[in-house]
Amino acid sequence: MINAVSDPEAVGMNGKRLERIKPAMQSYIDRGVYSGIVTLVARRGKLVQAEQVGWRDREAQTPMAADTIFRLYSMTKPIVSTALMTLLEEGRFRLIDPVANYIPAFGRVKAMTAYGGLADPARPIAIRDLLTHTSGLTYHFLEDSPVCRLYDKGKLLQPDCSLADGVEDLASFPLAFQPGERWHYSLGIDVVGRLIEVISGRSLGDFLRERIFAPLGMSDTAFGVPPEKRNRVAAMYGRPDILLPGNTSPRALAAWREGFNQRIDVSATYPVDKPDIFQRGGHGLFGTAGDYLRFAQMLLDGGALDGARIIGRKTLALMHANHAPPSLLPLEIAGLPILGYGFGLGSRVAMDVAQIGAPGSVGEFGWAGAAKTHYWVDPQEQIAAVFMTQSMLSYDLPELDLRALVYQAIED
Repeated sequence: MINAVSDPEAVGMNGKRLERIKPAMQSYIDRGVYSGIVTLVARRGKLVQAEQVGWRDREAQTPMAADTIFRLYSMTKPIVSTALMTLLEEGRFRLIDPVANYIPAFGRVKAMTAYGGLADPARPIAIRDLLTHTSGLTYHFLEDSPVCRLYDKGKLLQPDCSLADGVEDLASFPLAFQPGERWHYSLGIDVVGRLIEVISGRSLGDFLRERIFAPLGMSDTAFGVPPEKRNRVAAMYGRPDILLPGNTSPRALAAWREGFNQRIDVSATYPVDKPDIFQRGGHGLFGTAGDYLRFAQMLLDGGALDGARIIGRKTLALMHANHAPPSLLPLEIAGLPILGYGFGLGSRVAMDVAQIGAPGSVGEFGWAGAAKTHYWVDPQEQIAAVFMTQSMLSYDLPELDLRALVYQAIED
C-alpha cells in the first residue's frame, strides 16, 4: 500500500492524462520559481502518480529524490490535532472543556478590547476553540492586532524553549479578541500540543511517535533529523521582501517575472538537532512526502491503514465537519480570503467548490505549510495527494495546478 506506482486505469484514472503533472511541475523549476518538487497522488489506496523534479540542493546539484526530508511547518497541525483526538476517544477530555482545566495559566488570561484596554474573557477558552482557531490567540506574523507584535517577545518562538515553558509564557499575553468572536489563524495548535503532554503524561514527540508515526510506518517523520539522515534534508529557498503581496514596484514585478528565488538558512528557527526541546504543535516536524501520504491515506480510509487503527471513523467525521458558523466566514489569513472553505478540528473543509475556484468535492479537507507544502484528501473521489517543495514567501499556487491536473485525469 502506497509503495509502488500502480496501474492508474485500475482505479479509474487516465495514465496519459496524469503524465501532464510532471511537465507542469517542471515548468516551475525551469522558471526558477522553485528548486525542486515532489508530487504523490493516490486513489482508492493505490499510488497512481509519483514524481520528483528539480533539485534537493540546487547549489550542490543534488537531484530531488523520493526520500527527501522536508520541513513541514504548519502541516504539523493536522497530525497534532489528530493525535489529540485519540485522547478524546479514551474519554480523557471533552471538546467543551476549558483549556484552563489542564493549563491553569489560561484561567488568568485577559482579552484586548477595541480601545486597547484589557477585559476578562466573555467565556473561557474551550479546547475546541484551539482546534478551530477561534480562541482569541493570534500569530506573530499577522499584523491586525497589537497582540501580534507582543508575540515577538514570546518564548514559544524560541527553539531553545520547551513547549511547556513556551505555552505558559503565551498565556501571559492578552487575547487578540474574545473567544469565539472571530476565526483567526493562531498558535492555538501549539497549545493543543501542550494539552497532549499534560493529558497523556508523555512528551509530544514521544506521543506522536507511539500513536501515529510508528503504527503508520512514518519512519522519517519527527521533530529533528538524526545525523545519518541530514544529507536528505531539502535546502530552503525564499523570495526577497520586495515580493511581499501588494508591492507592485517595477523592481518587485521584475523579480517576480524572473522567478527570483534565493537560498536561505532557517536552521536557527527550525533546527534539525534539537528534537528533545524543539517540539511544537503548530510547526516543527520534518518528514517525507511518502510519510505524509501514509498519514493522509489513513485519514481517507477512516482512521486505519494496513491493519493499524489510529482513530475512529466517527471521530474523523467530527473533525472534518465544518465548525465555523456563517458569521465567521469566509476564512481569512493576513487579509487573504480562503473562499469556499469552512474549518474543522485542525483542517480546512470544502463547502462550496465553485467558490474555491478549483476542481474538488464538498467535504475535501487538508492544509498547507509556510514552506509551500500542501496536502488534501477527497473522500468523495477517494483521492489523497501531497505536494512538497521548500520555498518561503512564495505566493504562486502550484497546488491549484496539481488539483486541476489530478481531477482532469479521473475517468469513472
